[in-house]
Amino acid sequence: MGSFSELSGLKQIAALVLGAVLISAGLHFTVFKSQREANAQAQSALELKLAENAELETYAPKLKDMDRQLANLKQQLEIERKIVPDEKEVDGFIKMLDAEAMKSGIEIRRFTALPVSTREFYTEVPFEVELDGPYYSVLNFFDRVGKLERIVNMSGLLIANTKMGTMAKVKHTYQYAPNESIVATCQATTFFSHDLTPGGGAPAKGRGGI
Repeated sequence: MGSFSELSGLKQIAALVLGAVLISAGLHFTVFKSQREANAQAQSALELKLAENAELETYAPKLKDMDRQLANLKQQLEIERKIVPDEKEVDGFIKMLDAEAMKSGIEIRRFTALPVSTREFYTEVPFEVELDGPYYSVLNFFDRVGKLERIVNMSGLLIANTKMGTMAKVKHTYQYAPNESIVATCQATTFFSHDLTPGGGAPAKGRGGI
């Protein structure tokens, strides 16, 4: 067989065309086919992602509402924690009542811890409290306690004048100021989350207790 250069011009052109066709056919069934398959897979993935995005877009307006609801729930939780704390901070409770007594112009002489009561959702922590002061100042104290964010129940109130303290079951007699007219004992009960281990009934440290 003769060389390519020995062929006539028409045959050379035909040979080149045939070679180009063969090369194109080879590329079509190898490289180009693989590329088309890769493109098809990419297109399928893109369409799937677009469908997912379109579905998620329907939740976008609801997301803002959910964020607002979550913020409201967090705010309500903080308020509830002030009303019924989830940590038993007895010292904090005593300091709170002491602060209200000081604002009212009375003296709290004694806190005595009483046995706690565990309920289904909370724990009751009661104290026997002994106090004295001017009559209207004592009334102001109970009014202030009733307006606290934290729930404090005052019960079993006994009142007597400073010269007849035993009628109010006070434990000790003090050097009362001239303007102090009454002494009183009562039970102050605060509340904590029920899942905490109840404390013992020992008297609070640093105050007169029985």
